[in-house]
Amino acid sequence: MSLPDAPLLRAARRQPTSFTPVWLMRQAGRYLPEYRAMRERYGFLELARNPEAAAEVTVQPVARLGVDAAILFADILLIVEPLGVGLEFAAGEGPVIHRPVRSEAAIARLPRVDVESSVPFVFDAVRRVKRGLAGKVPLIGFAGAPFTVASYLVEGGPSRDYLHTKRLMYEEPEGWGRLMGILVDATARYLNGQIAAGAEAVQIFDSWVGVLAPEDYRTFVMPHTRALVRALTPGVPVIHFGTGTASLLPAMRAAGGDVIGLDWRVDLDVGWAAVGHDVGVQGNLDPVVLLSKPAYIRQRVKDILERAGGRPGHIFNLGHGILPQTPVEHARALVEMVHELSDRR
Repeated sequence: MSLPDAPLLRAARRQPTSFTPVWLMRQAGRYLPEYRAMRERYGFLELARNPEAAAEVTVQPVARLGVDAAILFADILLIVEPLGVGLEFAAGEGPVIHRPVRSEAAIARLPRVDVESSVPFVFDAVRRVKRGLAGKVPLIGFAGAPFTVASYLVEGGPSRDYLHTKRLMYEEPEGWGRLMGILVDATARYLNGQIAAGAEAVQIFDSWVGVLAPEDYRTFVMPHTRALVRALTPGVPVIHFGTGTASLLPAMRAAGGDVIGLDWRVDLDVGWAAVGHDVGVQGNLDPVVLLSKPAYIRQRVKDILERAGGRPGHIFNLGHGILPQTPVEHARALVEMVHELSDRR
């Protein structure tokens, strides 16, 4: 198989495939004992900055699970470190920004991110992964969408109501636009660097965008996400993913992407109709289903595949990242079920 004919890349272009390709968000993660062993040796940022180790954890799940793509091990906040905002991954808390950016004046002081010299370890990891995969499956590069990265910068970490982010959007729209412009520029160069190093597809994660009203998305986010997608290397499939986005799907499709990611809060057939059948979709099993018995997992997989109707353009995935409590054998069984139940040969 030459990689352009890989099922995942064919599905991303809405070309027929002999089975539905599948991969799992966070498939290189804490549910895998070999990943936990690596984390005992390295802190999270230390692991992300070590190209050899990052490449190893990227490749591990491919053989273990039989998935149809690798997803690069990195983090969406690596590109904000050079902004001098004090990024730290606190144990048990996730990312913390010690100097959040909450005013037009603070945004005006932000430097332009020199991506190429700031994260060379990411591009080195991509090259190492490509060697490790040896053409077996494609590699998906990734980055955070401008809104989600901006929300971390403004809030200082994850949030429930995103008060600071929304206030900045509403009260200082020029400053918000400037911040988003900085992030679009950095993210485009970050993703294009991954593509140049060998990534065959990229995913843009807008994990927190579901907190917005549709009109706010169209006004404050869509133009910037669209600018990002248009700045990416032509011909490389773009997967555009968000959570809590059932009301935003038509606008997300308008923002761009060859494949729109669906979370589990919308039925796959309804979500695909909302974005239009002239784009692909990815998803959308609830990650918690993988904690249940295999017979029930199979039932839910069958339902999603039936909703896809065999139409070209479906990439099977979870509706968000795989949970740390997931039994490895359930993740592997899921992949086998998708391949078996969707077999069109």
